[in-house]
Amino acid sequence: MGENLTQVMIVEDDPLAAKVYKQFAEKIDGFEVSAIANSGNEALMYLQTFKPQLILLDIYLPDVNGIDLLRIIRMNHRGIDVIPITAANDAETVTEAIRGGVFSYLIKPIDVKKFTDEMIRYKQTMQQLKVKKTMDQREIDSYFSLKENANQIRTNEKQLPKGIDKFTLIRVRDKLRFEKESVSAEELAVLLGITDSTARKYLEYLSSIDELEVDIQYGMVGRPERKYKCKKKL
Repeated sequence: MGENLTQVMIVEDDPLAAKVYKQFAEKIDGFEVSAIANSGNEALMYLQTFKPQLILLDIYLPDVNGIDLLRIIRMNHRGIDVIPITAANDAETVTEAIRGGVFSYLIKPIDVKKFTDEMIRYKQTMQQLKVKKTMDQREIDSYFSLKENANQIRTNEKQLPKGIDKFTLIRVRDKLRFEKESVSAEELAVLLGITDSTARKYLEYLSSIDELEVDIQYGMVGRPERKYKCKKKL
């Protein structure tokens, strides 16, 4: 198993779906699928000797309901995070998943972009929590921003200008929330793996809707550098 990789277990009774999730996950930097269980009992057997950081969990399993499996995992393996990937979209199941402390909840058939964004958000969140000893309210709010992001998508989706993708916008917003210092377009591009011009476009857009503070820094020579930071919420 690779060092510094997030180890993932997939619990899914459809072999083709499990294979697809594995391919999607391992295309994202920092993830390794180390086990695939086709039933709840097989997952519990793996957990006797293998402790993944993250489980991608189907709710409809042939031998046990995924919510019941989630409860068992919570009782015996509290350090494992869970993201259900399921066709179960009834309010009761979603409610019980939230009560079980899932990180996110993805509905089948999954959207590749949504899957990728949630996995990246998970990785970034865990990395930040690992290095922090204390957090202020703004930082804590950022870790519970899924509802806020969903509201932002619904509110702004029809209003986004041409060339601004809603999912990329979420990635940019999430990354900026975690940054204590202001960042340039070039620095954001490196952090997200996008081009400088793309980063600049999203930063300027967020600045135009008054979400970012802009600091213009003048050097000895050359063009002044624009740096961006999330505005503090009072």
